[in-house]
Amino acid sequence: MEAIAGEAKTTSYDTTLLIRIMKITLFTAAFVVVPCFFLYNSAAFSFQFPPISSQGKETYKLEKVLKNASMGEKTVIITTVNEAWAANNSLLDIFIESFRIGINTQKLLNHLVIITMDQKAYARCISIHPHCYALKTRNKNFSKAAFFMTPDYMEMMWTRIDFLHSVLKMGYSFVFTDTDIMWFRDPFPHFYPKADFQIACDRFNGNSKDINNSPNGGFMYVKSNNRAIKFYQFWYSSRLKYPGINDQDILNKIKHDPLINKIGLTMRFLDTAYIGGFCARSKDLNLVCTMHANCCAGLGNKIHDLGIMLDDWRRYKSFTANDKSKSSSWTVPQKCSMVRGHRRPI
Repeated sequence: MEAIAGEAKTTSYDTTLLIRIMKITLFTAAFVVVPCFFLYNSAAFSFQFPPISSQGKETYKLEKVLKNASMGEKTVIITTVNEAWAANNSLLDIFIESFRIGINTQKLLNHLVIITMDQKAYARCISIHPHCYALKTRNKNFSKAAFFMTPDYMEMMWTRIDFLHSVLKMGYSFVFTDTDIMWFRDPFPHFYPKADFQIACDRFNGNSKDINNSPNGGFMYVKSNNRAIKFYQFWYSSRLKYPGINDQDILNKIKHDPLINKIGLTMRFLDTAYIGGFCARSKDLNLVCTMHANCCAGLGNKIHDLGIMLDDWRRYKSFTANDKSKSSSWTVPQKCSMVRGHRRPI
């Protein structure tokens, strides 16, 4: 009986050892063979992770640019350029120069995001500025100058409204500025802290709450919140209700719409004494923050007159404090037309 029991124990031990060896062998095979199977890329068997959508890639790129340029409370300054405006010695150079010679404005260049509408504009942007983003324009050619109310102009303006809507949805507030606006002082102290949407005026009647002011969409400060997001969605969709009408004229229509009060949007119109332009010049250089080459037709005319405007500003800065307290004035516009309605040809 003892011999039989010993033999049974030996058999059980051998069986257990054999099972362990088989387990180790199978585990080793699985560890080596299975990864090789997935890595093996044949015509019959291939393994790939699903690609990231192109839209997802663009959102990631934009988020990175906005984050790098953001100031406090996720706020950026945004402008848009195409090849014509970004070319050497064109408007983009004059625009950036105004920040450099302004009072407390050079630091704001760190928060400026330049949105480019074509590849050549992007190439020029990255050669002179750290925060550039190439906007995908769905096979549209926005590289050339587009004059007021032409189909290219209309398409470009609505593309811009749609893009700014997406920036708000990403949680970023922004100051949008046309590139033909000179920045001479920091405008932030003159913004209304509780307003959702603030906009420059071609004509300002003295009351910032009066919706009968004549707005100009070339300069806006917009806070990212549900009210502003709904407003931009309403603004963009209104192009279908009013076909053939530009973004600014549609804004003039919808600012009276009951939906504005319904969504609770607080709208303010900015005083032309601080946020001025050729339509309504900021007469006191001791107050002016920005000056817009609005009411002006033609890229060449803008470049000419804005160059003179920078000279006027340099001359003003060279004055003594006593001289600055006296009346100072611009020597522009000169070539720019004063006919109302020629708004920001691009």
